[in-house]
Amino acid sequence: MNIKILTPEYVVFEGEVDSVLLPGKDGEFHIMKNHAGIVSSLVGGKVKLFTSSIGEAYAKNFTKESEKDTVFSYPIKSGVVEFNHDKGIILCE
Repeated sequence: MNIKILTPEYVVFEGEVDSVLLPGKDGEFHIMKNHAGIVSSLVGGKVKLFTSSIGEAYAKNFTKESEKDTVFSYPIKSGVVEFNHDKGIILCE
């Protein structure tokens, strides 16, 4: 599935991932391939991408959660996510 993470200043990430874990108002929620369409607000926390690797252009924006795992995190203050047809856009600050 394709995920794009945007801030007002720049594109944080754009590419294919296996899934994404997001900080929602009522707790974290996981979006996987073929997930139903969703629009949700996000609160402060970490956006976690589950993927084998992140392109060199975007790697500086992320922290690798573990050496063994393929989980990369990006801290946000707030935001919104729209996901439909295996494409997601995360607008955040």
